[in-house]
Amino acid sequence: MHPDSLRDLMIDELKDLYNAENQLIKALPKMAKAATSRELKRAFESHLKETEGQVDRLVQIFDILDASPKGKKCKAMEGLVEEGSEIMEEDGELDVLDAGLIAAAQRVEHYEIAGYGCVRTYAQLLGETKIAGLLQRTLDEEAAADRKLTELSKQINVAAMNGDDAEKSTRKPAARGNGRHAAPKRHKVASR
Repeated sequence: MHPDSLRDLMIDELKDLYNAENQLIKALPKMAKAATSRELKRAFESHLKETEGQVDRLVQIFDILDASPKGKKCKAMEGLVEEGSEIMEEDGELDVLDAGLIAAAQRVEHYEIAGYGCVRTYAQLLGETKIAGLLQRTLDEEAAADRKLTELSKQINVAAMNGDDAEKSTRKPAARGNGRHAAPKRHKVASR
């Protein structure tokens, strides 16, 4: 795309966000399944419902703009989702892996907050008050999701730090599955 106007740039960025949200809709159920903390699992499931609503809101915005939401792949979200997938494939202490899932999810939230903040500002500058309002609603939801993850991280990170206890469990390859199928071969957590 060769944007000739701020409106063109806004539409291009909205297409990127539309694709990003759709990638996230596919990733969140996997993250919820991988989480061992009930609260973290619920947070991912709740954010999935919010994300579906955000996609609906984006479709509404594209209708207002008389534009198609399709035609762009969000490479940044693809990379962020891949990083989250790497955590889900690891063996290791359960609280540590949950802490890693939170870190991956917060990277996603921060990316979305930046993207929605930019397009909201473009909409405001272009006098698109209805669109700006819809984008602000999504921006508020993304910020709330980030705050929720921060709150969860306070207890999960402490539990991960105390993971030296002999009573702590370590995830084996099938521990996060439903037990009906063999899990794929997994890699050991590497020091970073």
